Amino acid sequence: MGQTRLFLTAPREQAESIFSILDAHFEDDGLPISIFEPEEDSGIFQISIYTEDDADSLEQRVLESLADVSPLPPLEREDVPEIDWVSHSLEGLRPVRVGRFLVHGSHDRHLQRIGDIAIEIDAGLAFGTGHHGTTAGCLSALADILKSEQPRNALDLGTGSAVLAIAIARSARIPVLATDIDPVATEVARSNVRLNGVTGLVDTHTASGFHHSVFARKKPFDLIVANILARPLMALAPAMAQHLTPGGSLVLSGILERQRRAVVAAYGGQGFRHVRTQAREGWVTIHMKR
Repeated sequence: MGQTRLFLTAPREQAESIFSILDAHFEDDGLPISIFEPEEDSGIFQISIYTEDDADSLEQRVLESLADVSPLPPLEREDVPEIDWVSHSLEGLRPVRVGRFLVHGSHDRHLQRIGDIAIEIDAGLAFGTGHHGTTAGCLSALADILKSEQPRNALDLGTGSAVLAIAIARSARIPVLATDIDPVATEVARSNVRLNGVTGLVDTHTASGFHHSVFARKKPFDLIVANILARPLMALAPAMAQHLTPGGSLVLSGILERQRRAVVAAYGGQGFRHVRTQAREGWVTIHMKR
């Protein structure tokens, strides 16, 4: 049985207000409610609520809970079919080769070559299989950095599937702290770490930004990679400076080409110098040093 998604589209301020109302009203129902920006920097957000039961009844309750919102955006509906998303996402998914790194699914283990640093990541609930331009860009930057530098302690901030943490651990054989704001991503990351045999090197934790006691225990880092988004990356610039050793390398991604200058400027103000920018599929990966 599939789900039904009811959703409204509104500017940020109104969307956040609607989300707060729905979140409070349906708190005891356990229904998934989300708010997200379909296109970054558009300022337009969608608020969604999902149900597997009577969608008509839920629609009426949603409208009643938002009776005081004026003007109320149209409440739209779509059916979400029941799909095995893991299997579906693997259909046609090809291995990604970046330098010596080979990111592949379990169905392509036979494609490993002698000398490959193979990373097995089956597409699942967490972002980051190596196929997105930002992940591939980070892998390329890491391949270059690990040829010329010998970091002793690394951080993968916003680890997703842990592909970057695993790449560092398998290539440099150093301890890596891998954190993500999403506990589901953290569990997926932990599973992938086990699958790739680096549990002794990669330590996974759920953490928002640098707000976790593990950072105080693990810092400073000689290498930090953060594949997130431009805005949170700029906000994190002061904390990055506090957690990276002098002379250490910082790899930033999740950045659109038009956002590059703003990100570089934010980090330049914290004592970082720009080394190199790589562009892939409209996204950039920035290598900086402190």
